[in-house]
Amino acid sequence: MKKAMIGYQLYSAREECAKDLLGVLKQLKALGYDGVEFAGFYGHTADEVRAMLDEAGLVAFSDHVPYAVIEQDMFAVISDHLKIGCKYIAVPYLDEAHRPGQPGFADVIRTIVKFGTLCKAAGIQLLYHNHDFEFEKISGMYALDFLYAAVDPDLLKTEIDTCWVNYSGENPADYVRKYTGRAPIVHMKDFVGSRGGAQPYALVNADGTDDGKNSDAAAFEFRPVGYGCQDVPAIVAAGLEAGAFCFVVEQDQWYDRTPMEAAKMSIETLRKAGL
Repeated sequence: MKKAMIGYQLYSAREECAKDLLGVLKQLKALGYDGVEFAGFYGHTADEVRAMLDEAGLVAFSDHVPYAVIEQDMFAVISDHLKIGCKYIAVPYLDEAHRPGQPGFADVIRTIVKFGTLCKAAGIQLLYHNHDFEFEKISGMYALDFLYAAVDPDLLKTEIDTCWVNYSGENPADYVRKYTGRAPIVHMKDFVGSRGGAQPYALVNADGTDDGKNSDAAAFEFRPVGYGCQDVPAIVAAGLEAGAFCFVVEQDQWYDRTPMEAAKMSIETLRKAGL
């Protein structure tokens, strides 16, 4: 019996997905991935996506749905994810107007409660996926912890992105373990370098594309899991202790290798770590 499933965030191969989503799904299946996490459907309908998943032999663990899309039509979002058999939806990113410390952050909490309630009624679990900007202090605690404390755990669970936890100066394994019982999916992302002046991640648009505004800080690079600074065995052990059923590989940029080459390196590392 598997200790946990291994998934792949399709944003990591966004250009390939836009050209041939089914082909990417089949390649991931051949590499040994159990399922995927979406970041949009790359121009396909929910019915088309479900057919592709069935043909490839993968499941949709979760999807990163932009906050603006959730605000626009919560019922349509839920309907599409029921069609593809997706049991988890994650709020993936907040624009500057909605981040901690801005007036819009209060609206985010209210929207998450409303949407989380609708998701729960439909048999879907809402998650929140962090970056580094949630590690500002609000009322003496990190904004990420403030958010999780403000919303009932039944309505909102965690999707800890271990890269940004580390980047923000916290221990990823300890942080995952902190949310034991509330951490169904853990994001496995590796990197080298440290905090710089610019944001080292691309901004995700509503259609799943990015605007290319990555950091020019040469010291920071994303790496396949196991090829950067992360203590992968410790994070995996913490995730299993916390009750994670799935570890999702994500790599925002690939540099001198293809996304599928990086995906192969990452899953091999996770297998060695006991998954």
